[in-house]
Amino acid sequence: MAFGSISQQGTDGSDPSTDYTLGERICKARDAVGLSTAQLARRLGIKTSTLQGWESDRSEPRSNKLVLLAGILNVSPTWLLVGRGAAPIHEDEDGASLETVRIALDRIHNQAQALVEEIERLRRRIDGDVS
Repeated sequence: MAFGSISQQGTDGSDPSTDYTLGERICKARDAVGLSTAQLARRLGIKTSTLQGWESDRSEPRSNKLVLLAGILNVSPTWLLVGRGAAPIHEDEDGASLETVRIALDRIHNQAQALVEEIERLRRRIDGDVS
């Protein structure tokens, strides 16, 4: 599936991120997390030239790599594709970024706890100890 036609949307003045191409949004998010092209490519398990192709809009990631890319860059796949949703936070632009990280960490911790509880509930069910 090609994402290029999706990534370039006209603007209605509401979000400047929609003016960027997919490649430009990848670059912007990569810069926000402080990764070089080589570092990001290594984390994605791809060649640096492949990532450079995405960033220059010569090619596009497959959906599985797009989701992985969004996770590493801490943005949503939707933001990468069409620029809608929360843009990446630049550490030097946001004085409250540490608090944002704490809030996100608390949210993820709570999700992990809920997941552990669900796993334990399912284990008890499998073992015949339905409580």
